[in-house]
Amino acid sequence: MRFELYRDAPGHWRWRLRARNGEVVADSAEGYARREDCEHGIALVKGAGDAPVVDMTLKMA
Repeated sequence: MRFELYRDAPGHWRWRLRARNGEVVADSAEGYARREDCEHGIALVKGAGDAPVVDMTLKMA
């Protein structure tokens, strides 16, 4: 897998995570004015490996 950093049509910075088969499995969902902010978004996703999975189909108590 790899992260791709790019600029969209209006010139904002975005990222996408691409699987080995070329499919996009995640993206930034928003454009960033500064490249540094976009890179910070990538770092947050990279660091979320220990985030819990919450089944939202179950009734929350």
